[in-house]
Amino acid sequence: MPKSINQKRRLLYLMQILLEQTDENHFLNLSQLMGLLAQHGIDAERKSLYDDMEQLRQFGIDVEFVRGKSGGYHVPNRRFQLAELKLLVDSVQASKFITYKKSMELIKKLESLTSVHQARQLQRQVFVAGRVKAMNESVYYNVDQIHTAIGQNRQIGFRYFEYTVEKKRRYRHGGAQYRISPFALAWDDENYYMLGFDAQAGFLKHYRVDKMAEIQLLDAPREGNEQFQKLDMADYSRKVFSMFGGEEELVRLRFKDHLIGVVMDRFGKDVTIFRKEGGYFEIYTRVVLSSQFYGWIFALGDGARILSPETAVRGMMEQIRQARKCYEAEE
Repeated sequence: MPKSINQKRRLLYLMQILLEQTDENHFLNLSQLMGLLAQHGIDAERKSLYDDMEQLRQFGIDVEFVRGKSGGYHVPNRRFQLAELKLLVDSVQASKFITYKKSMELIKKLESLTSVHQARQLQRQVFVAGRVKAMNESVYYNVDQIHTAIGQNRQIGFRYFEYTVEKKRRYRHGGAQYRISPFALAWDDENYYMLGFDAQAGFLKHYRVDKMAEIQLLDAPREGNEQFQKLDMADYSRKVFSMFGGEEELVRLRFKDHLIGVVMDRFGKDVTIFRKEGGYFEIYTRVVLSSQFYGWIFALGDGARILSPETAVRGMMEQIRQARKCYEAEE
């Protein structure tokens, strides 16, 4: 039989069919495989398919044969198991910094890593209501550009914006380009932040990646490496609530026992716990005193209290006064 172009691609089509249409619960017998190959204009004999299966196994494809009336050939194991893909799909869908459109594109690509049968289970994972997604479609590529700049030791230029009440962009600094030396990307409160050195200001700053537009790689080398090397990123990210600046202090906090999980989620399992009478415990930790920190404490109600230093206590009381003043003004 003369070998046509399609005939030469028989092994590739066979691999595609097995990966797309079989898994640990779905099988294809030789007759079915021959029929599917025929749809691609390929004639295949049983003996040649036996040889093809062995070639695929030697190549690294986990092709197995299951005996029985409903048995046949299948690929039960892949690079990603179904449970892992479900986790990735849910993470993409839950990520606020990835827009809805880009989420759908990524999930569709993840579906291609398993069979069409298991892909249906991933599709059922997609529909999670009420999650706020980013409005900046370019954020996905912003992250890639920033990583490239860090890898090539280059500064970046970009415009930085915020939204108005009309839901329109308003660029800061009159739309002028920021020139920043990027050093790291951090994930906090479902948002991506870039840590970069502002040479004009002379210190490191944070920028929301989804608020950055028109990122360009500049020819200038990065500046501020000395300042960045002095920084412990893991420790700094833990201290800075929602990436807002403020004065760092060693604070003493008291919590009700039932909040131990909340405290460990925020400060990590290594935080030292001091047990107290009456169902309380205390910790000492360094935090950045900011409205975000005070807001976190306030959200815990009477289950949390700042004990020291006095500056932190006064700061919390001032936050409460300002909030009360706002409501009193309305009345």
